[in-house]
Amino acid sequence: MIFIFVVFVIASVMLYNYFFSNAAVINRKLKKAPLKKIAAFQDGEVAKVIGKIVFVDEPLLAPLTNRECSYYNVLVEVNVSSGKSSHWKTLIEEIKATRIVIFDGEDYALINHQNLKPNIIFDKEASSGTFNDAVPILENYLNKHGEKSTGSFGLNKKMRYQEGVLEKNEQISALGKGQWQSTESLGLPFDKAQILVISATAD
Repeated sequence: MIFIFVVFVIASVMLYNYFFSNAAVINRKLKKAPLKKIAAFQDGEVAKVIGKIVFVDEPLLAPLTNRECSYYNVLVEVNVSSGKSSHWKTLIEEIKATRIVIFDGEDYALINHQNLKPNIIFDKEASSGTFNDAVPILENYLNKHGEKSTGSFGLNKKMRYQEGVLEKNEQISALGKGQWQSTESLGLPFDKAQILVISATAD
């Protein structure tokens, strides 16, 4: 009975992640959305665009890998034991962005990250724990956030670190409502009179 219950719980979690997680919902919406070239967008239209990241501001340095990017998402978790079970608890979640601009080969679009629902892939991972000390760049990051990789007796905590970024020339999809705005009013260094701004819709 216990085995069946455990299998049921695992299956339920997998089913939830496949259909109802934030990433699953975003991916379904992106898949169903009509794809448009940036130039074909009408004001107020909702559609999907695809383009490559262009840096328009001083790039950020991703804290765990020192990669240049216009957006990064860092997630640090610690394994917490309670009785015979354990679970991962979020210790730090940090998201930082400059202006996100993409180029589809002909035109530019600015992704308004207000109310943005991102699905950034965590493409770099690390861990620390028993007999596995956190490397200096991870320890320094923890210290900046008032945390450390060891417990009260100097023993290593079981931790995992994940980072996802938007690097230069990385291709992304964005779904939202388009609005053409003056390039000059946005302070962008392009020779186009207007640029499309993609913003989140109500849902």
